[in-house]
Amino acid sequence: MNRRNVLKAGTVGILAYLLDLWPAGAEEPEGGFEITKTDEEWRAILTAEQYGVLRKEKTEAPFKNAYHDHKAPGIYHCAGCDLPLFSSKTKYDSKTGWPSFWEPIEPTAVGTRTDWRLFFSRTEVHCRRCGGHLGHVFDDGPPPTGLRYCINSAALTFVSA
Repeated sequence: MNRRNVLKAGTVGILAYLLDLWPAGAEEPEGGFEITKTDEEWRAILTAEQYGVLRKEKTEAPFKNAYHDHKAPGIYHCAGCDLPLFSSKTKYDSKTGWPSFWEPIEPTAVGTRTDWRLFFSRTEVHCRRCGGHLGHVFDDGPPPTGLRYCINSAALTFVSA
């Protein structure tokens, strides 16, 4: 492929992403997600920001979100279906501007899939119960897992311990 075609393909991909034409949503597990709703039902129960993140895979602004600097003890739940996802015990400051955790509250709380939206491979993280987009997981986190679950605050609600 020549350089011009690569640039064209990249431009089309970026425009599709910015115009929200790129397909969004986690791949449904066999049998589907436990909680499913129509687009109208999701819009009725979520704020505009929550809907954008959970249902359209948007990303909130770094450092200007509810939980990036949150230090209270408790449990972070999915804002879409209230499933417990992460404990404050595994939260740490990754200096990225988003809440970061080194592991989910239990291995089956979240699902993952390969995300190519930025034209390179990342691992997208979603709620295993409703399929809501949470963020991404990277392999540059602290021990003991070496993982960094970089999660949008808008995808979470917090329950104090």
